[in-house]
Amino acid sequence: MVRTPRRYAVHLYLSGGQSELVHFPSLEAFQQWYGSVLTASPPDSFVTVPLTELDGEYLVLRPSSVLGLRVEPEYGGHDD
Repeated sequence: MVRTPRRYAVHLYLSGGQSELVHFPSLEAFQQWYGSVLTASPPDSFVTVPLTELDGEYLVLRPSSVLGLRVEPEYGGHDD
């Protein structure tokens, strides 16, 4: 039986040594956000990152501050 992830954890590594963890419900949702918001915006403008854990809450950052990303599937049955 093939396991399917219930969501994806995206680790954003930011300049200054900070890191943030955000979740996306599907890989397609992450790819859409990444392609239309993070890479399409000017590097010094502010963009929003949706926080699925909190309704109506967003993380605001500059695309130039993102140094790296790590995307990992989460298979567990319980919310953290």
